[in-house]
Amino acid sequence: MGIRAFLAKPFAAFVINQRKKWEKNAVETQLNLMKSLVQQASSTLFGKDHKFSEINDYEQFKQNIPIHDYEGLKSYVEKVVAGESDILWPDKPLYFAKTSGTTSGVKYIPISKESIGFHINGARDALLSYVHETGNSSFLDKKLIFLSGSPEMTMKHGIHVGRLSGIVNHHVPDYLRSNQLPSYDTNCMDDWEAKLDKIIDETLPENMSLISGIPPWVQMYFDRIQARTGKKIKDVFPDFSVFVYGGVNFEPYRAKLFESIGKKVDSIETYPASEGFIAYQDSQKAEGLLLLLNSGVFYEFIPAEDYFKPNPRRLHIGEVELGVNYALIMNTNAGLWGYSIGDTVKFVSLDPYRIVVSGRIKHFISAFGEHVIGEEVEKAMQYAMQKHPEVELVEFTVAPQVTPPEGGLPYHEWLIEFAKVPNNLEAFAHDLDEKLTQLNVYYDDLITGNILQRLKIRALAPNAFIDYMKSQGKLGGQNKVPRLSNDRKIADEI
Repeated sequence: MGIRAFLAKPFAAFVINQRKKWEKNAVETQLNLMKSLVQQASSTLFGKDHKFSEINDYEQFKQNIPIHDYEGLKSYVEKVVAGESDILWPDKPLYFAKTSGTTSGVKYIPISKESIGFHINGARDALLSYVHETGNSSFLDKKLIFLSGSPEMTMKHGIHVGRLSGIVNHHVPDYLRSNQLPSYDTNCMDDWEAKLDKIIDETLPENMSLISGIPPWVQMYFDRIQARTGKKIKDVFPDFSVFVYGGVNFEPYRAKLFESIGKKVDSIETYPASEGFIAYQDSQKAEGLLLLLNSGVFYEFIPAEDYFKPNPRRLHIGEVELGVNYALIMNTNAGLWGYSIGDTVKFVSLDPYRIVVSGRIKHFISAFGEHVIGEEVEKAMQYAMQKHPEVELVEFTVAPQVTPPEGGLPYHEWLIEFAKVPNNLEAFAHDLDEKLTQLNVYYDDLITGNILQRLKIRALAPNAFIDYMKSQGKLGGQNKVPRLSNDRKIADEI
């Protein structure tokens, strides 16, 4: 056993012991954090504009701080980007995480000296939780690969600007830096396909034990390796034992990914965002991700059905219920206030507080009032694939077909790229539709009421999604295709 593997176990025990303390006092931890954040930012421009000095409890917090997305904070963010201090948070940010918004164009998400550590420690603690529960730490002595964006950054008024994964790359602990791949120069390459080939050049000779990245891009990495070597991943990397992922639901990709690997490996799900490291899988045995309630973020939750109302209900962690679909709201130690991240979550445990990501608040299909969400289409896909085990999936997205060119009733069109097609595509579509009607009563009513016809599948050509992402300049890194849309913009382009 190497020194990293040896030291990881007592360190993991210490970290988990510290975590248990706030887990037992989650509500108090969050409400105390709310007061601390407000106090620290009371002299900022935003704090003065919203009378932070008057906030003493959560009711006052809700009265003074409105809910908004990036557009609602943009006038403040623009002052920070222009180099002004003490706008949303004391002083200036250390970084801006640059992201692409659907309506806002480029977004600049501030990362402060107070928040950067939580971005780093979230990923670290996910691995340490795994080590503590399983006793497996040997992977830390071998090579680790992180498929991420470029670590290169630009400057805006003295503030570094880059992709979150690239920013985090600069803070990888020294004890992991020496066995991290790909190399810095390779990570800086812009062309994803050329970068992927270079990553394969660097990793093929190495003893890889951990691979991290968004599932569809990891699958692309595996496909390229298999094309070059003719071998399963387990035969290329015999010690590969841990897969770390985030950003998308793993289930639609699981079968094909493990088929490529040729054996089962443990997986660890994480939920990082530019706004903060939100949650990670703390157990291989329990459902859901542990919500990090002591990491510089005060969370609020709006029931999804209330989200678009003028005065939606806002709840703190002590007021949530199991199984309810909530829009996730963040108040951070980098200066985001009442910030709607756009994701929806459901609680699967309240002791400790564990969540599953159920979709995007604005990514749904409700052309006829059905309000089908991402969680439902993914569960339907998972069900159909279980009934048709020969199927392997590359990617899929769903869109409404309101005025079918062939005539007839409207329907939901599922655009699917299969690695292995169903033996009976019609039966596969039927099982998808049956499960969706069970999961969404409004969809079922529209089907039985002959307002919608049953869904239709459009099987796509190989590389359809890769070609689409390439056409959008979003191939690789942390980019992903929306699972569903309420219009046909993406569907028609694909």
